[in-house]
Amino acid sequence: MSLYGQIALVTGASRGIGAATALELAARGAHVILTGRTQGGLEEVDDKIRAAGGKSTLLPLDLMEGDDVDKIGPSLFERFGRLDILVSNAAALGKLTPVPHILPKDWAAVVGVNLTANWHLIRSCGPLLNIAPAGRAVFVTTGRVQRPRSYWGAYGATKAAMEHLVLTWADETRGTNLRVNLFDPGVVRTRLRADIMPGEDPATLPPPESVAPQIADLCMPETTAHGRVVEAERV
Repeated sequence: MSLYGQIALVTGASRGIGAATALELAARGAHVILTGRTQGGLEEVDDKIRAAGGKSTLLPLDLMEGDDVDKIGPSLFERFGRLDILVSNAAALGKLTPVPHILPKDWAAVVGVNLTANWHLIRSCGPLLNIAPAGRAVFVTTGRVQRPRSYWGAYGATKAAMEHLVLTWADETRGTNLRVNLFDPGVVRTRLRADIMPGEDPATLPPPESVAPQIADLCMPETTAHGRVVEAERV
């Protein structure tokens, strides 16, 4: 219960890595704010957290709505007076297609979720994390940034831009109590993975629960890592 009394915000918390991370943070004592577009999925995660004796609050949200994201920080301050942890997990894959074939609407959607929304989150939540006794921010990234591959242009480019933005913020906050890191979960059994590789046997992939404790470890007060891209360890 070493996160007891802390407030944690997790985006993309309705399923997959986001849901597993929310459950892990709640199990460690944090009150978790669950955000995502799918109300039903958020309610299922909320039920699991409460059934295990944890605490959570639902915040249905479309990250494409920048004005709504900007309100998160002030809203959390008004209700809880603090924010200690941010886990930015939500992502948009878009359509896997050659770069010249990317449609403007698909490009806008991927940029909106993977890059612009994270800028809004930093603007909105950064001030609260900065004044927290041990503010922690973790952004989920992908190895595709370092290993470009055909048809992944929009996803890889926006994740690369997100990494640069986050690492810049980390450099700006050196010397403070805030710790900012990126986490690469590798290949995990998620719906996004199933959409990409429909012929793949999901049973051969590690579940989201295998990486959630590693993300939660980066959120702990004793974490010293800062400005790093941490790759998941396979047990």
